[in-house]
Amino acid sequence: MDNPIARSSVRLTVVVAALLYFAVGVTSQNVRYNLDSREVVEARLGKYGGNNQQREMTLRQMFSEAGCDEKHLSEQPVKGSKLPNVVCVLPGSSDKVIIVGAHFDRVSDGDGVVDNWSGASLLPSLYEAVRTEPRKHTYIFIGFTDEEKGEVGSRFYAQQMTKEQIAATDAMVNMDTLGLAPTEVWTSHSDKRLTGVLAYVAKQLDVPVTGVNVEQVGSTDSEQFSNRKVPSITIHSLTQKSWNANILHTSKDKLSVMRLDDYYQTYRLVGAYIAFLDQVASGPAAAPTH
Repeated sequence: MDNPIARSSVRLTVVVAALLYFAVGVTSQNVRYNLDSREVVEARLGKYGGNNQQREMTLRQMFSEAGCDEKHLSEQPVKGSKLPNVVCVLPGSSDKVIIVGAHFDRVSDGDGVVDNWSGASLLPSLYEAVRTEPRKHTYIFIGFTDEEKGEVGSRFYAQQMTKEQIAATDAMVNMDTLGLAPTEVWTSHSDKRLTGVLAYVAKQLDVPVTGVNVEQVGSTDSEQFSNRKVPSITIHSLTQKSWNANILHTSKDKLSVMRLDDYYQTYRLVGAYIAFLDQVASGPAAAPTH
């Protein structure tokens, strides 16, 4: 298809200005988080090998090594899939929830590093980013199965959520196809408030983020949560240039195409973002510090 990638008509910098009130008058409060080193993040990215079953096992092992114990690490059997969703829960002090997800499955062509081990392998590092401080929200980190077969895992998870669970979920943060460029947001399919908060955090960290819409390229796991009225956002890195390079779903999807500087910057941003969301949902908060 011609020119399927579209820059968002909504300037994220405008949204930033509207969100500055988050930092007003709360100078004594800091958002704390603890990032993994670049070496750790890249080592986990490098464990992309194997078929989807092996990747599911690798993700579960990485969660365990990150400190998600047997009490909080589980597999959710998924109807219509041979493989489960991988679920790691970080309990908070309230009944409010933030979901952070990425699919771990890949197509047969290529190594599936960009799409989407780049997202899935960040989940344990994001768990480590927020686990060192008490949180109000309960975080649920989910590695989704069979996104490539029609978002089977995310659809099943979202459909199993009760009305009470839907009401308690303040955000669903989805990562799909990272590391081809600086951080992008699918603004036309993301909650405006969540998008604005991400832009605000990016401004504080001096990390670039832009709105790039990809509806003509395909769908992603956050759509299943949006359909159930859960505020959702999709973070990606797909640009017209990378689309034209024909990387996704081909033999070119290899570790060598990853822009590792951009990839780690995205991790820095998302780590600060999900920590900041814990504060924003319950009132004004100061800018994230690390």
